[in-house]
Amino acid sequence: MRFNDAIFGIVLIVFAIAEIAYASTFPRLHGQDYGPDLFPILLGVAFAVCGGILIAKGWLARKTVPMVAVGDWAQDRGNVFNVALLLASIVFYILASSWLGFIPTSLLILIVLLLRLGTSLVTSLIVAFATTFIIHTLFAKVLLVPLPWGLLLPIAW
Repeated sequence: MRFNDAIFGIVLIVFAIAEIAYASTFPRLHGQDYGPDLFPILLGVAFAVCGGILIAKGWLARKTVPMVAVGDWAQDRGNVFNVALLLASIVFYILASSWLGFIPTSLLILIVLLLRLGTSLVTSLIVAFATTFIIHTLFAKVLLVPLPWGLLLPIAW
């Protein structure tokens, strides 16, 4: 799938507006004219300027480059279903990981995706368990980023 630069420019400007709005909520430092919001706001302004340039470039090229061009992969319903399944698994993780926990959610998502992509059941289970264990260990023990325990909280190590 291919998008015209104008679409990315619009997305970049929306992101810049959201970033500037959020950065303006940062607390002020006493006795200084600038605070921790200065650099994110400057980045947001730069993003908005770049988004404007992308919109202008895409608008000028709209006769030769369509706004959205769908590739050959989208003709196959299986490929479209794979993309939809991937996006649905991201939404599922966002909605279910806090009460289900990272480990069960990750295992479920990985097993479903691996089986859908043609991996055998035994290989899917091995890869899903190994990947979940590695990711959990890296985040929780090495990087000290707490992952949600959910249902496994009583046996958390």
